[in-house]
Order: sequence, then C-alpha cells, then structure tokens
Amino acid sequence: MSALEGTDIVGALLTADAQLTELVPADRIKAGRLPEGVGLPALLVRTVSSVDRQPLTRGPLVRRTDRVSVTVHAASHRDRKAVIALVRKCCAGRTGALGGGSNVSILTAGMGPDLNGPGDIFARTQDFRVSWDAED
Repeated sequence: MSALEGTDIVGALLTADAQLTELVPADRIKAGRLPEGVGLPALLVRTVSSVDRQPLTRGPLVRRTDRVSVTVHAASHRDRKAVIALVRKCCAGRTGALGGGSNVSILTAGMGPDLNGPGDIFARTQDFRVSWDAED
C-alpha cells in the first residue's frame, strides 16, 4: 500500500498557498502535533479516519479516502475566522494531481465548534474528505 496519506496531500496544499502562508508561515503548519511554544497562528493537520475501497478483483490501484482535520490555533477570534476561511479556500473542491497523489478529490466534511484552549488560544477545526488512487 502507498505510504501517501490524506494529511500529506492537505499539508502540501496548505504550505504551498502563498495567501495562507502570509498569515501562517509554513513552519507553523504541522502534522500530528504542534511543538510546545509554537507561535500563533498555527495549523495542526491530523487524520480522523481512513477507508480503503476493497475491489472485487486485484488491480494495481485502490481508491483511498481519509477524513483529515485541520485545526486552527490563533490568538483571537478574528484571526481564527480569517485562517479558517483561507484553509477552506485553499483545499475545498480541489481535484487532480495534488500533493503527490493522483486523481485527488477534496471535499469539505464539516467544521468543529469554536474552542478556547489553554493560554487563551482560539481554536477550530475544518474537516476534509480526501480521496485519491493509491497503489494496492
């Protein structure tokens, strides 16, 4: 199976978007977890779930779908809203060869609630459904 994950695809789109990286530098866009003391705003990209379609016949490719969550950490409610809007603009409705994947399709899959974290951090998640063809 391919080592490519939906987080790789979304992360590549986020770090390549000039408008987004003006507000959130690429070194503050991380997969897995954010480092202690990271500056704000920052983005955390994580896999929520992953599904492989099981074909009846063996072939070289299988369609894979990951639900990917992008969590915005910001210093204010206004910043959080601005960054979420750019994340959605960057990723939603994209198709084609993206982020190292072939036949990629990215759809929005809902937003989480507004959260206030420790240290007066304003947070919110935007989920995406990322599908692509992966080697079996």
